[in-house]
Amino acid sequence: METQLALDMYMTAGVGVSALLLGLLFTRAVPFLKRFCIPAPVSGGLLVSLLTLAAHSFFQIDFSFDGTVKDLCMLLFFTSVGFQSDFKVLKKGGKPLLVMIGLVTLLIVVQNILSVGMAKALRLSPLIGMAAGSIPMSGGHGTAGGFAPVLESMGLRGADSITLAAATFGLVAGSLVGGPLGELLVRRRRLASESRATDPYKEIEAVPGLASSRDYSVAACQLILAMALGTAVSRLLALTGITFPTYFGALVSAALIRNIFPRKEGGKDYICEGQIVAIGNICLSLFLGMAMSTLKLWELSGLMLPLLAILLAQTLLIVLYASFVAFPALGKDYDAAVLVSGLCGFGLGATPNAMANMTAVCYKYHYSVKPFIIVPIIGAMFVDIINTGVITLFLNLI
Repeated sequence: METQLALDMYMTAGVGVSALLLGLLFTRAVPFLKRFCIPAPVSGGLLVSLLTLAAHSFFQIDFSFDGTVKDLCMLLFFTSVGFQSDFKVLKKGGKPLLVMIGLVTLLIVVQNILSVGMAKALRLSPLIGMAAGSIPMSGGHGTAGGFAPVLESMGLRGADSITLAAATFGLVAGSLVGGPLGELLVRRRRLASESRATDPYKEIEAVPGLASSRDYSVAACQLILAMALGTAVSRLLALTGITFPTYFGALVSAALIRNIFPRKEGGKDYICEGQIVAIGNICLSLFLGMAMSTLKLWELSGLMLPLLAILLAQTLLIVLYASFVAFPALGKDYDAAVLVSGLCGFGLGATPNAMANMTAVCYKYHYSVKPFIIVPIIGAMFVDIINTGVITLFLNLI
């Protein structure tokens, strides 16, 4: 008999924090994790999710988690990203942004060609191919849940389980391959030297009063005000009939505030950007710790071998595509290597995974401004829109 174990928001947050602390210990104790830039919340979160898998398999315990704190951490993080979005910097990074949009569009198309083609070669329904294509890969759990009823209505039984299990696979795979690939490109091509500083982010956080509790209090207030304004922005955007990610309104609001009060050379900066970045990094780690810890890995046990083969092929595709197509197209420099690690994140999972991959690479070397502006914008504004259009086209063609 299966036992239901429900964890409330505080217990779920505690599990996520435990995963993060475990990951930090692992990163210090296991050189492999540090060398290949595996994010600490990923390694710790995977261990916790493996423990819940063992409890489910041997003791029939079914876990359910409250996502309130996780969602709040995600919103705080993307709001902090908005405060880093200086339009002057973004203008300088305009070309890489356009190139990344093109690369993401091509990737989504290729993901569906690969999955549908493999499904037909394995004598499976092309709908199974779509269930393992860009719907769960570039789309993540949200798109998987949204398109599952469509696939079901077209004749694919169990579409919800297939797409969500595939999205879970992608979330894990994207977190495991992105950091190592970015690190490999940087190391082999000698694009940057490994940072000897305690904190490679010090150049962005080196603002007056960083250690002051008053500045952190102001930073927290600025984040909260931007999120509050973002709620109103999100409601206005909803009137357009276009679905945007929940964090998009807050990200836009924070970016507007940052550019209304621009950085002042040698003068007082009204935005406590250094402290905001620090709070955002903490929230990202906590979010990812909770997200990885609460994965129901037993959902992957239902994947049939042909479907698993398609998903493994998708993982190989992203590695080859990022290495031999995206990296050269982006300029073969340090920014390109960081962007490639992010591409693996949202190409197989979700935007927070992309940010965590890039953060892991930057902590080993040094901070890179453009990737942390470009990737959230693409993840918020373009991926879902492009993906939805491509998916609709393929569903009408198969």
